[in-house]
Amino acid sequence: MSPETRTHKSFTATPLKRRSPVPSDIDIAQEATLKPITLIAEELGLLPNEIEQYGDTKAKVRLEVLQRLHHIPDGKYIDVTAITPTPLGEGKTTTTVGLSQALGAHLNKSVITCIRQPSQGPTFGIKGGAAGGGYSQVIPMEEFNLHLTGDIHAITAANNLCAAAIDARMFHEAESTDEQLFNRLLPTDKSGKRHFTKSMVARLEKFKITASDPDELTPEERRKLCRLDIDPDTITWRRVVDTSDRFLRGITIGIGPQEKGFTRNTGYDITVASEIMAILALTTSLKDMRERLGRIVIGISKAGEAVTAEDLGVAGAMTVLMRDAIKPTLMQTVEGTPVFVHAGPFANIAHGNSSIIADKIALKLADYVITESGFGADMGMEKFMNIKCRYSGLKPSVVVLVATIRALKMHGGGPKVVAGKPLDLAYTSENL
Repeated sequence: MSPETRTHKSFTATPLKRRSPVPSDIDIAQEATLKPITLIAEELGLLPNEIEQYGDTKAKVRLEVLQRLHHIPDGKYIDVTAITPTPLGEGKTTTTVGLSQALGAHLNKSVITCIRQPSQGPTFGIKGGAAGGGYSQVIPMEEFNLHLTGDIHAITAANNLCAAAIDARMFHEAESTDEQLFNRLLPTDKSGKRHFTKSMVARLEKFKITASDPDELTPEERRKLCRLDIDPDTITWRRVVDTSDRFLRGITIGIGPQEKGFTRNTGYDITVASEIMAILALTTSLKDMRERLGRIVIGISKAGEAVTAEDLGVAGAMTVLMRDAIKPTLMQTVEGTPVFVHAGPFANIAHGNSSIIADKIALKLADYVITESGFGADMGMEKFMNIKCRYSGLKPSVVVLVATIRALKMHGGGPKVVAGKPLDLAYTSENL
């Protein structure tokens, strides 16, 4: 694909400040020269009204750019994966960023890197941050590894809103008659009329109830509409926090006097393990996200029916909380090449890849798009092919496989590698 088919301008690389011996990652990141994010966007061909700045070093990219560039052919799609890693990681992100810098800063190719946003859990744990390493990093490193533009916090808010709604609904259903529930959920307006919400209409359709006026519902239909009757033993939806706080893994809620003895055992997961993160990575539009959030199953009713976020009536509010998180974040490498950071689902419980939206925008803006599959090739890359590519319709042009001597030794019968413990000498010395 020739650069002339796209709208980007000439790229200006940021010179590296090389030192010997090579300094620490954080020293390299803090010594790097940052280009204004508006310049990065301009070089990509983004219009001023297509970005939302978060300071001088990062910006959200509006989804409208896809409509403007829909006629542009996609660039080359490159996936970086790795041998099944040790607990310390094998350098996928470093390779991804380094390859991007080689193409953009040294070969003068139009390139965008698309990577996942890291969780603060691993960042503050043994594995550390996920910005790359050495002279192949995403900067500002501190902002990349911490709050960034608040996407993970938005997921926390949306997830915990749903969790709070579950327990509040069970509490009020236990304390209220069918008629009281009906009057609470469908209050009359100033003219004395009641109105169904979108979520209520969806629930009525589930039960094949066709009434358009709430007052026309029979007592049995009112009960089906208003009483979810969730079986507490089937609830799978847990609260989340973006910190590895082991003492929140299992908790008892409802022990306060106001809850009248409605206690329940539950727990916290880390935010990026939320189903909402997986939805963010797979969604293609705000409308698509709204529908996916509505289909989340939080538990089973005592009658054996799936209870969804739509049934709870919180899917719309969850979407509002996620309205900015759906936009990819634009950053840069230490050599000034552009990076899209968006979504960060784990590969062991979700599909472990950055967002479809970020990749689709990047493929319209650049001749080469380098994305990364989380975890190893046997997990992240397989899910990249079988889930992300199958759903998005995108096809990779080439796959780069990162393999390290350390991982080969471990899988070949070497001493056990344990996170938090020093590596055995076999992994740090040559044996030719």
